[in-house]
Amino acid sequence: MKKSMQLVKGLAVGFAVLHLSTSAQATEAAHVHGLMHLDIAVDKELMTLQLESPLDSLLGFERRPRTAAERQAADAVLKQMADAATLFKPDAAAQCVPTKVSIESAALQPASPAAGKDGNKESEHADLDASYEFKCAHPDKLTAVEIGLFDAFKRLQKIEVQVAGAKLQSKQTLQRPNKVVKLQR
Repeated sequence: MKKSMQLVKGLAVGFAVLHLSTSAQATEAAHVHGLMHLDIAVDKELMTLQLESPLDSLLGFERRPRTAAERQAADAVLKQMADAATLFKPDAAAQCVPTKVSIESAALQPASPAAGKDGNKESEHADLDASYEFKCAHPDKLTAVEIGLFDAFKRLQKIEVQVAGAKLQSKQTLQRPNKVVKLQR
């Protein structure tokens, strides 16, 4: 178990290095509507996915909901993002099941009345960050993941994917209608 956690931490460091190495390019296009960033790490029976997306790509606006209809739309996005089994479909033979989901977006959290006007300042470019964990009974059969994000979010046009595993690192770009990430093992 300790070695597994060390490898997961190592993969996270690897993603950070890969991310920093492209930071000069990414700084100019860090917040692009219609674009999502997805990192996939595979370590033995654990597959971890982390994504970052402008709220506009998922919701159509990038601020706290102001009306009941906007709140309803935001709640629907949060519900869709929580459905890991629909958004990510690993090879059936690998028998992967979602074990953890975490979703964060300051703009979609209720405003704190104690924060006052300054504490509730809205960003012009709000994002949503999410992470997912899957446990796979047969990780040796995990060769691809079908991504359901294009089906769930019509405004989403492109997904920049980074994959890391014990013996691999790769980058892929998904654009409609392509929605399969190959996990070269």
